[in-house]
Amino acid sequence: MASEAECHPLGMFACELCALTAPYSYVGQKPPNTQSVVLLEESYVMKDPFTSDKDRFLILGSRCSICSRLVCMGPECSLFYSKRFCLPCVQKNISAFPQEIQQDVEKRKVPSKKPSSQLGSRT
Repeated sequence: MASEAECHPLGMFACELCALTAPYSYVGQKPPNTQSVVLLEESYVMKDPFTSDKDRFLILGSRCSICSRLVCMGPECSLFYSKRFCLPCVQKNISAFPQEIQQDVEKRKVPSKKPSSQLGSRT
């Protein structure tokens, strides 16, 4: 018999940075129907919609450990370094992070697309 969490979402997860939204069915560190999975942070979780396996789940996001913003796991919104941090808080406190994290954040700042004024111009 399916558990209540599987059948009925508890609410709607919404990332405060990128506006990703998805229904979540569990909040915590031990998702339902998992034998030995314990997450390192309190997370918003949904059943994996791409499989019928009830043990599979997707982690949607978590709260920033500094400002408590609800953020998704996307690399443009947050990172995990012993705790979850939103990128705005990482950037404000960049010197508190190890060099490897600082370099990773610098790489993320590289713009992924050209400004629209340059798209059609060829000289």
